[in-house]
Amino acid sequence: MQITLVWCETWYVCDQSTPVVDEPATDPALLRILAAAGLPATGRFIRKAGWVSRAWIGDEYVVRLNTDERHRDAYRHEAAVVDLLAGSEVPHARHIAHGDGPDGPWYISERLPGQTLYEAWPTADSHTRQAIIESLGAALRALHRVPVPAGLLPPWLAAALAGKSWAAFHPPVVGAALEQVEAARRLPGHDSRLVADVADWVQERLVLFAADEPVLVHGDLHGSNVIVDRGRVTGLIDFAEALAQPADVELDTILRWCARAREFPPTPDEQGLDETILTEVPGWLHGAYPELFEREHLRERLNFYDMYGELVLYARHPQPDEREAAQDRITRLLSGHNHLEGLIW
Repeated sequence: MQITLVWCETWYVCDQSTPVVDEPATDPALLRILAAAGLPATGRFIRKAGWVSRAWIGDEYVVRLNTDERHRDAYRHEAAVVDLLAGSEVPHARHIAHGDGPDGPWYISERLPGQTLYEAWPTADSHTRQAIIESLGAALRALHRVPVPAGLLPPWLAAALAGKSWAAFHPPVVGAALEQVEAARRLPGHDSRLVADVADWVQERLVLFAADEPVLVHGDLHGSNVIVDRGRVTGLIDFAEALAQPADVELDTILRWCARAREFPPTPDEQGLDETILTEVPGWLHGAYPELFEREHLRERLNFYDMYGELVLYARHPQPDEREAAQDRITRLLSGHNHLEGLIW
């Protein structure tokens, strides 16, 4: 999630620490949601604000309310994905109920022990940090082994690829890369030479993905979407962007977070982590889940995912300055440079 709105459009952050308001269940919207789910309005709740949702953290439940009309089907998609995880070894928050009420779409999950990785990381010692990332590697391996329906996509993304407006600009979809090139060609005032170079660049690299078997990918994995407790991951949360793609698509967000963590604040009013305290994360994750990093031509594959995202921004973003910034990053990618420089795994 970037402060510049490049990657922040579809985050359903539910940070389970740093309370804003701790009160009984008196909020009318919360009471309506609990009643609709058949749950008692007992106990105390921590009220939180996210990028596109409101949340109440109770003793047993986490209640979220979607406040962004562009993602009305996000919770339905998340519920379907979380139901796929039943019986697996993937640590996650159990889905309790979801629905659509007068206040908007809502989703209720169990409360997981611990706090977000974002919250826990700054004060954790090196041993605890490594243990957390090793636990994350095991969680991701389990996730990528869960049987996934062919073509699984978040509803907003499926609609966008079908020609409707784009509510957000990630995660990457390998099979739709050439569509983004054509969208860039239709952009008024586009740089025709640049787009032609990108088209050739993309065509040359599609062969890298020819033999891939899609797996269940979280699609938005970073410090605010991992819950940890006592040096282990207790749950991956926010599956609203989960999709069927090659497993190393997962690295697109994780490594971006490591390289540009300041651009991933959990809410608009907070700050992202300092990248210098995340330098060992890629190496630890590689040690815990080596097969995720052992794809042939991994760097070029990661560059491809990055190019996809920048192309979508260049062709679809409503703000001219964001399109211009994406164009600059595309030029850097074509010359072999991007945010991965300096990351070691």
